Amino acid sequence: MPKGCHRGNPSYLPPLMPKPISRSKTRKAVAKRFKISSRGKIKRSQAGQRHLLSSKNAKRRRQAGKMIQVDKTDTARIKMNLPFG
Repeated sequence: MPKGCHRGNPSYLPPLMPKPISRSKTRKAVAKRFKISSRGKIKRSQAGQRHLLSSKNAKRRRQAGKMIQVDKTDTARIKMNLPFG
């Protein structure tokens, strides 16, 4: 048998690969929709800025362009999907 060949040796087993450490990944769809502020608050953009803007007054359009805070009932779910946020 040639040196270094292990085909004929049934007791030879290749070294096992190390088991990967499981970690939670960032959900990219959530990362694109929400931002975490420096104090840990979660901000989101408001709806109503895509179309039919001529029927909305200027104040409503201006206010809809700003980010607002997410409701406290949703913060745990969003933070779970943004582990490195």
